[in-house]
Amino acid sequence: MSYRKTLFWVSFFSIAMGFLESAVVIYLRKLYYPHGFTFPLTPMPNDISVVEIWREAATIIMLLSIGIIAGRNRVERFAWFIFSFAVWDIFYYIFLFVFLGWPQSLMTWDILFLIPVPWVGPVVTPVIIAVTMILFAVSVIYYSRKGLAAYLRWKETSLLILGSLIAIVAFTQDYVFQKGDILYRNIRMGGSLFTDLANYVPLHFDWPVFWAGEAIILLAWFFYTKRMKQAGKP
Repeated sequence: MSYRKTLFWVSFFSIAMGFLESAVVIYLRKLYYPHGFTFPLTPMPNDISVVEIWREAATIIMLLSIGIIAGRNRVERFAWFIFSFAVWDIFYYIFLFVFLGWPQSLMTWDILFLIPVPWVGPVVTPVIIAVTMILFAVSVIYYSRKGLAAYLRWKETSLLILGSLIAIVAFTQDYVFQKGDILYRNIRMGGSLFTDLANYVPLHFDWPVFWAGEAIILLAWFFYTKRMKQAGKP
């Protein structure tokens, strides 16, 4: 399949996944937040909690699968995965805004992920990460389709991993500092997924840590594209 067709179908799939994700969240908010979503979160029954965990895992598996199907080699598969993930994430928020009028602004707090502890942050932060992922993915796919050895070298890979880990610290540290617990301990004991979140309200997002992680990821992209441009010269 040509690059343009692959780009279209992966984007189309990811947008549809974004709608599906937003639909599930809309149902959950109608059930648990009839007066509007806000912190602290409402505890869910144990059976719903287990389904919610597996739903998150299934979402990642589906996005990973489309990357494996679309890519012609290992580096392309990774690139299509992060591209699909980013498009899905952006359109998830677009559809929530269309149907719920939420978020009220890009600085509205949201719970982003649950594994292994809650990730929280202003909505604009995952959008920034998603745009960066698209930039990186498109660059990798572009150079790979030009016939270059588009793999990431150890320096680029190390910077990408380091930047990602630092960004994750920014998303998770407020909960860890306030609560210091893993959600799934409650589920194993027959409790609710959001028991520990019933009195948790985000207080602080560490912007310097977030921007440090973002800068390191962009540095990895810079080194990568610089090397690919040099490799592509006659």
